[in-house]
Amino acid sequence: MSEMKIFAGPRIRRIRNGLGVTQTAMAQALGISPSYLNLIERNQRPLTVQLILKLASVYKVDVEELRGEAKSVVGELREVFSDPLLQGEIPGSEELVEVADAAPNAAQGLIKLYRAYREQAARLSDLAGILAQAGHDAPLAAARLPMDEAREVFSTRPYFFEAVDAAAEAFHARLNPGEDLAHALREWLRAEHGVVVRTLPIHAMPNLRRRYDRHSQRLFLSERLYPHDQLREMAQEACQIALRVEIAAALDVLPLSSAEARRIGRFELGRYAAHALMMPYGPMLAAAQRGAYDIGLLAARFKASFEQAASRLVTLQRSGSVVLPFFLMEVDAAGNRVRTLGAEGYPHIRFGGACPKLSVHAVFASPGQVFSEMVEMPDGGRFLTVARTLEGPVAGYGERVRRTALLLGCDAAHAGQIVYGRQSSDPLPIGAGCRLCERAGCLARAEPPLTRPLGLDEMVAGLSVFDFQ
Repeated sequence: MSEMKIFAGPRIRRIRNGLGVTQTAMAQALGISPSYLNLIERNQRPLTVQLILKLASVYKVDVEELRGEAKSVVGELREVFSDPLLQGEIPGSEELVEVADAAPNAAQGLIKLYRAYREQAARLSDLAGILAQAGHDAPLAAARLPMDEAREVFSTRPYFFEAVDAAAEAFHARLNPGEDLAHALREWLRAEHGVVVRTLPIHAMPNLRRRYDRHSQRLFLSERLYPHDQLREMAQEACQIALRVEIAAALDVLPLSSAEARRIGRFELGRYAAHALMMPYGPMLAAAQRGAYDIGLLAARFKASFEQAASRLVTLQRSGSVVLPFFLMEVDAAGNRVRTLGAEGYPHIRFGGACPKLSVHAVFASPGQVFSEMVEMPDGGRFLTVARTLEGPVAGYGERVRRTALLLGCDAAHAGQIVYGRQSSDPLPIGAGCRLCERAGCLARAEPPLTRPLGLDEMVAGLSVFDFQ
């Protein structure tokens, strides 16, 4: 039977120091020389099975402790060094294993410091929201990933690009598609640019929605996509060609600091242009006003999805038009925000969107059903909200469907013009988020407010998990 060799020098040293035993005394008890034990502690010699058994019998050492690789500590260290502030400092996991193995207490201290840093960053962000709500500007500098930067840029400015929108409307007029935009786009790509559109089965393109092969001049679409998603992919590819100048000009105006952030911005502008091509401004606005902004009817009218029609409503902001200032938020089942957009910028301060009582979280229990309700903020501001689940690409047997939820909102002052606002009911009291909300007795509260001390009376227990004074 071959011997199993384990390098565990730092752990042996910690065990010896914990017992208060010298190298000479431990070596004598184990039946080896002090110089050999010194080599073991410096990871220059392995622990054999015989030595492990001797350690277990003489010093009652847990064998599993010697075999372990401090996996949990390594995982937490990996999270620390994946932060944008430290990204690239450590090239691989081997060094993290060495740190966790050789200095576990120092590693745990580093993890605690990182957790404290993240907690303080979250608190500063919340406090910035409170100050901004009070009219005080408090910009906070923080390291951000390119995706975070792009999302912030698009959510803090009006989601309307007039030149791109007008060019897409003119492109639609040139195509003159009638009732079949998909066919018109296929013909335009083939006739003008020699690009042939093909739909590939899942096994041929398992992980992609769309792929353009420049060598064969073919645009491949996944059969996982529903017809309206395939149409958007074709429209996006066509707009990147036909509206290249307008998209580049709009991108240059955006304050994106890195090449990767600009690529993300270009993709977002391409999707914006695709929606503008699928639902041209004039016909879309007329249909929206005629149908009282019924998203389902608009989706059917333009052969689009619920998400595409809702996103397009946010963009109807051309000067001279009678428009409503919609905003949009998409979240996943865990509550993570996928995107936030707004006709006037997403209303982070006035609305927030982090309240767990919002219907955008409840719709996961009723997929496909539209929830509409009036909500009221602590300052008395009211908003009409519409929420519904969104289905991702078609999932094969055994795969879990990707499902997110979309919330479309608008100031309650415009509710009379919207089909969803014609019901009469008391508004639901909500907050911008638990940390900024001071509503007492809230059953949905997930965190205590930053602005109030906790109530620690052992004789009294309130309805909320976090009681405060």
